[in-house]
Amino acid sequence: MIGKRVLGFLGGLASAALGVVGSAQAQPIVGIPHDWQLNFPPAFTPVMEKVESLNNLLLVIITLICIFVLVLLLYAMWRFHASRNPVATTTTHNTVLEIAWTVIPILILVVIAIPSFRLLYYGDKAVDPAFTIKVTGNQWYWTYNYPDLGDFTVESRILPEADRVKQKPNVPRLLAVDEEMVIPKGTTIRIIGTAAGNSMHGWTVPGFGIKKTVIPGRLNEGWINVTNEGYYFGQCSQICGDNHTYMPIGVRVVSKDVFDQWVAQKKKAAGLVPATDVASVTAPANR
Repeated sequence: MIGKRVLGFLGGLASAALGVVGSAQAQPIVGIPHDWQLNFPPAFTPVMEKVESLNNLLLVIITLICIFVLVLLLYAMWRFHASRNPVATTTTHNTVLEIAWTVIPILILVVIAIPSFRLLYYGDKAVDPAFTIKVTGNQWYWTYNYPDLGDFTVESRILPEADRVKQKPNVPRLLAVDEEMVIPKGTTIRIIGTAAGNSMHGWTVPGFGIKKTVIPGRLNEGWINVTNEGYYFGQCSQICGDNHTYMPIGVRVVSKDVFDQWVAQKKKAAGLVPATDVASVTAPANR
């Protein structure tokens, strides 16, 4: 009995040690919502950093406006109370006030519009991207095509709950997929989005600052550049039909070496052979 307990204790220590090693080697699960979260998720791309900056500017502006309106309301309630003004005023026009409440809102909108348009154009077109990924929304799953890296395609579907518990227990419910979109870290990647069939979808990853409505027969462009490795998640943000809530987005960011190995594996699985290999094989036959 004592021997069994000792063996069980040693086995438990071994399992714990293996668990620690496995968790150390696994990539972090990031970009997911948390309980009682109020603000934006952390920014993982340059675009999201600018989105967060614009949001902070708007927060300051709207706070000042709310305080100003509140002060005016309180002043009006105190200054024009019936006990102080038994006879109501007959004033109907005030040129200075009318000019002020027309010009000041225009100036505020201009202050908001300038950084808004700069951000819109900044996130619209990629500058010197390393490669392009074509994102296609289907009913109801995603496909990721890599035309610049051999033109292979990855299909990404939600994992059933039983499979998620077995294969990816650390991934939150309804966010686990069988195949993630894999990209290298620190690399500018152009995203081209479209949709198959007759339904629109929304390819949205909050931590990346990207929200592209993909439409049948149309291409929408954006870009991402993720600094750190990890698993990142999003969801379809366009109500697209019965299984709209079962279209999670999984993005796995890895090192350049791991990404090259993954690309080679996918090209091999798709039956794609580099042109250099074809030339080396056919060269002796041409002599």
